[in-house]
Amino acid sequence: MVRYLATTAGLMLTLTCAFPVLAQTEVGYVPPATDAVAVTPQSPAPPPQNGRSPDWRTVAAEDLLVIDTTRGRILVELAPLIAPLHVERIRLLSRAGFYDGLTWHRVIDYFMAQTGDPLGNGDGQSAYPDLKAEFTFRRGPELPFTAVASPAGAVIGFVGSLPVQSQPDSLMPLTGDGKVHGWALYCPGVAGMARDEGNDTANSQFFLMRQPYPSLDKRYTVWGTVVSGLDVVRSLKTGEDASGMVPGERDRMIRVRVAADLPEAERPLVQILNPGSEPFRLLAEQVRAARGADFSICDIPLPVQVVTAMPAT
Repeated sequence: MVRYLATTAGLMLTLTCAFPVLAQTEVGYVPPATDAVAVTPQSPAPPPQNGRSPDWRTVAAEDLLVIDTTRGRILVELAPLIAPLHVERIRLLSRAGFYDGLTWHRVIDYFMAQTGDPLGNGDGQSAYPDLKAEFTFRRGPELPFTAVASPAGAVIGFVGSLPVQSQPDSLMPLTGDGKVHGWALYCPGVAGMARDEGNDTANSQFFLMRQPYPSLDKRYTVWGTVVSGLDVVRSLKTGEDASGMVPGERDRMIRVRVAADLPEAERPLVQILNPGSEPFRLLAEQVRAARGADFSICDIPLPVQVVTAMPAT
C-alpha cells in the first residue's frame, strides 16, 4: 500500500480511496491564502564554539542526522526521548546506507517533502518490520521541557529543539505514573514518519515539513526536527499535481549518516540556544508581542550555529 499523507489547506479530507488516512491521490489541495506574518527578532549573541556557555548546548553526535542531498545539506536533531523506536530505525537504516541515493519522490509546496522509498513510487519500504506508533509520549518531571506559553488546559514549549504541547504539570500528581500526556507539533522542519492506513505501519519512509501543518499532530510519529537546512528542504523539486509525486528527474539523498559515524574531521558541530536560557526567553517574548493573538510556537526561530565539515575528497 502506498504510504502517503492526505492534505488540504489546514483540514484533513475524507478521501474515497483504498484507505482513508493515507491516500495515493490527494483531493483538492490548495495552498494557504496568506503566509504567516514574518517576524525578525533581534538575534542573540553567537555562542562560543567550545559549547561551554550555559545559554547554548551542543547537539550530541549520536542524535544528529546528516542528510547530504543534490540541493545541499540538511541536519536533523533526533528525538529519542519522544520516539525511541523510530529514532532507532532511522539510525539503523542510515548506518546501513539504506537511504543513500533515494529520491524525494513526493514534495508538496506549503506542506512537506517525502522520501525513504527504495521503489520511488510510494510502495517501497525496508525489510524490517513496521513500527508501533509513537504519536504521543508521557512527560514527567525528569524530561527536559521548557514552557513558552500556557493556553487553557495545556502548556506549549520545547523538548530540545522540538516544539511540543502537553497537559500542564499540575496534573502530574493526579496520574498513576506521575506523568502527563504530550505530543510533538508539526512546525516547519519537523520530521515525521509516513505510514499506511493502520497506525502501526511506519517503516522507512519519512517526511520533512516545509510549512506548519497542525492537522498532522498526534496522527503521524515525529522523530526529530531540522536544525539546519530548512532552505534546502524548501528548495526540493515539487510535484506538478495534487498528488505531489515528482515527475521526471528528482532530487536525491546522496548520503545519510548519523554524525557519530562520520570521521571527526567531517562531523558538523551544531550549537542551539537553550529554550530555558534568558536570551531565549527574551526572544520568545519579542515574537509573542509581534504576533499577538496569532502567535504560534512555530513562529519562534531557534537560533543555531553550525560549524560545517564537508566530506573529504
